[in-house]
Amino acid sequence: MTVTLLAINILVFLAMLLNGGSLWHGSTAVPLQWGANFGPATQDGQWWRLGSALFLHFGIVHLALNMWALWDVGRLIEQLFGRGRFITLYLGSGIIGNLLSLAIQGNQAVSGGASGAIFSLYGALLVFLLRERRQVDPSEFRWLFGAASAFIVLALVMGLLVPGIDNAAHLGGLVAGALWGLMLARRWTHRSPHPRATRAIAAAVLVAATTALVVNIPAPSYRLGEELRARQAISQFLQQDQRISQQWESILGQGQKDRLSFDQLAGRIDDKVTTPYQQSFEQLSELHLDAAAPSAPALEALRAYAARRTDASQAMAEGLRDRDAEKFRKALESARQAPVMMRGGASGAAEAASGPARPEAPATLGGERPAAPGR
Repeated sequence: MTVTLLAINILVFLAMLLNGGSLWHGSTAVPLQWGANFGPATQDGQWWRLGSALFLHFGIVHLALNMWALWDVGRLIEQLFGRGRFITLYLGSGIIGNLLSLAIQGNQAVSGGASGAIFSLYGALLVFLLRERRQVDPSEFRWLFGAASAFIVLALVMGLLVPGIDNAAHLGGLVAGALWGLMLARRWTHRSPHPRATRAIAAAVLVAATTALVVNIPAPSYRLGEELRARQAISQFLQQDQRISQQWESILGQGQKDRLSFDQLAGRIDDKVTTPYQQSFEQLSELHLDAAAPSAPALEALRAYAARRTDASQAMAEGLRDRDAEKFRKALESARQAPVMMRGGASGAAEAASGPARPEAPATLGGERPAAPGR
C-alpha cells in the first residue's frame, strides 16, 4: 500500500502538470480545480475534498519531501499494522487532519498534500512503541521513538517559521493517527497487552473530537459555487455589453444614412439598447453573492453600470421623441461617464467592459439637424 500511495501521488502530480499545474509552488488555481481543501468549496457541498486533498501537491519540492517521509515511515507502519489497517489509518487520519485545517483556516487558504496523513503514521508509530516498549530492544526503542519525535518537532517548528505550511493538518493528523493507532492496534505477540480497553476509549475520543470539529467549523465567508456563477454572469455581461455598445454606435452613426426620423431612432434605441441593458441589470440583480466573495465588487459595479446605461439610453430616446436637445445632451454625457465610474468600482471587470462603450450623437438624423446634441 505504501508503494501504491507513492504512485498515486506522483501520477496525480504529473497529471496536474500536464493540465496547467506548476512544477514549483505557483498558483493554487489548478490544485483547487483538482480537489484541494478550501472552505468556500468544501463547505459548498464538496466534502470529498477532505479526501482528495491528500493526493494533491503544490510543487516538486512539496511532493518530494512528503514522498520521502511516506516511504520512510509508511513501510514500517504497513508491516506493523497490516495493509487494511494501514490504509484505514492513513486515509481516516488524513481526512480528520484536513477537517481541522478547514476549521482553523478554511476561508484563508487552499490546502493540500499528504503531510497530514503522514503525520498520522508517526502518531501511530509512537503509540505502538509505547504499547510494545517491553518487547522492543531498548536501543531500538530509543532510536525509533527519538527519531520519530524529532521529526515531528522539527516539522511543526518549520510550520511555525515557514509561511504556507499547514500545521493544522499536521497536528490534526498526528493526534488522529495516535487515536486510530490505538483503535486499530493488534497484538504483536502473545505477550502484547490486549487492546480492547484502550480501543474503546480511543474510539470514543475520536468520535467526540470529530463531532466537535464538524459542529464548530465556522461558516465560509462565501460559497465557491455562487462565486463561479457570478464570474460566468459577469463574463457574459461584458461580452453582451460590447455588442450593445457597438449597436448603440451603429444606430446613432447610421441615423443619417438611413434617413431615420427622431421617433424611429428612439424606437431602435429602446429595442436594441435600453431593453437589453434592463434585462442584463435584472439578471445581475438575481445573483446572490456574499460581500467577501472576490467578484462581489465587480458585480456591484456592473449592476450600477447596467442601471446607468439603461437610464441613459432611455433618457436619450425620450430626448429624441421630445426634440429636447438638453435632455439628449445630458443622457449622452451620462452614457459616456458610465464606463469611467465602473472602472473606479471594480477595476478588473470594468477594464474589460470599458471598451467601445461611448456612444456619440449623430450630426444629422433623418435629414433633420438637432439643435444641440451634435458632436
